[in-house]
Amino acid sequence: MNILRKRALLGAVLAVAATATLALTPALATAATNTGTAAAASSAHVHDVCGPAPAGSARCLAEVRTDVHGGTGVRGPRAPHTAHTTGAAGAPDTTLPPGYGPAQLRSAYNLTTSGSATQTVALIDAGDDPSAEADLSVYRTTYGLPACTTANGCFHKVNQAGQTSPLPVDAGWGMEIALDLDMVSASCPDCKILLVEADDSQMADLAASVDSAVALGATEVSNSYGGTETNGIQAYEADYSHPGVAILASSGDSGYGIPDVPAVYSTVTAVGGTTLTPATNTRGWSETAWSGASSGCSAWINKPSWQTDNHCPGRMVADVSADADPSTGPAIYDTSDGDGGWLIVGGTSASSPFIAGVIALAGNPAAFPNASYLYRHTNSLNDIIGGSNAEFQTCGTDYMCNALKGYDGPTGLGTPNGIAAF
Repeated sequence: MNILRKRALLGAVLAVAATATLALTPALATAATNTGTAAAASSAHVHDVCGPAPAGSARCLAEVRTDVHGGTGVRGPRAPHTAHTTGAAGAPDTTLPPGYGPAQLRSAYNLTTSGSATQTVALIDAGDDPSAEADLSVYRTTYGLPACTTANGCFHKVNQAGQTSPLPVDAGWGMEIALDLDMVSASCPDCKILLVEADDSQMADLAASVDSAVALGATEVSNSYGGTETNGIQAYEADYSHPGVAILASSGDSGYGIPDVPAVYSTVTAVGGTTLTPATNTRGWSETAWSGASSGCSAWINKPSWQTDNHCPGRMVADVSADADPSTGPAIYDTSDGDGGWLIVGGTSASSPFIAGVIALAGNPAAFPNASYLYRHTNSLNDIIGGSNAEFQTCGTDYMCNALKGYDGPTGLGTPNGIAAF
């Protein structure tokens, strides 16, 4: 199908959908303060970590809360991390900072500790964060996770050419880097972590960094950044296609509309976002679509054979999701700006590295040359029903911007319920 016809079909779908009336289950917007997560933030208290991206570049997709800062996270030794992977859903780790910690996130997604020492999760970011390893140490020590350092071979930081020096200059992505490191640690405490720092935020440099990560042995690669889809994005598609390695990307934080690159590539598992809150149900948690999670129908990337939703003639974003709402976000530790510490940071920048860690837990990255494996194992996912990301543009009651039964744009096929779908 040619591009003009794709655009025409997509326009027709949106025109019809816009005439419908939204009939949605309201999202749960407030996290209980007695679970270690502070009260929900208004939009006025949530700021983008990275500013708008110029043409040919991407921006990081982390969102930080400005109404919550600090905490009582300990820096001394604690019990081994296995002691923090069980317990009642939503039960807080003792004397810890505001925001969800690893034990809560692992409870929410039914994740148990496994070996995973053979897996290396790569994180692609722009610019250097000199405090990355030190900040990661505080996070992991605070939550009783095993040390992950350069000295013990768990942590490795390189430039976009795969070399340990020279490292690039600071590009203002320090908080994004801290979020990436902490979320992989939360979902896969035993994984090795490779941080690849691109020279800058240009797509060419970020794409080259993915290639370097794979060359260095990464088994999963998470990309918590995005640029608006446009003609010419095909130039970097091959850089995000590495059979045998799972490539993931954040869907974006702009709600329903034009999808983001690289999430829109058919070889990438696109990770959307939810609002995660404690509940009195059997699971112990409730999720709805996060209003900021991006979804959209591609006009430039053909629909893959394994994706069968009806209203999008091209590639549809997203595929899978996890907690991304800053109002129910994780605690992270970051001192890159010189005045940091414990923060609550969300965005689909949180969900992509977390899901990368889940795939690493399953130890099956070769099943993810694309997201088709997920589409064959939907019974092992939490189907998310309720919520919408139609804040700026509506699709009526259509699945493209509303979390409905089965597949939908904001949350994809759902969220992890253990590792069976991965």
